[in-house]
Amino acid sequence: MGIRCRLGEIMTERKLMNKDVVALTGVSRNTITSLAANATKRIDYDTLGALCKGLGVLPGDLIEYIPENNEESR
Repeated sequence: MGIRCRLGEIMTERKLMNKDVVALTGVSRNTITSLAANATKRIDYDTLGALCKGLGVLPGDLIEYIPENNEESR
């Protein structure tokens, strides 16, 4: 199952730096860096909520499901 975080793409689209997202959301810089690079295995509900509120997005805008090749044929 492929799940990825689109935070980095959203930041690029909006021309936001890590420090901007930290200021908007209150989420730590290390967490923003990991999420933006899609280098994390999990996200806490509190973090997801803060990102949604601060960036004005829905969870589905931040998290994307990419089915594996064998799942698409089902």
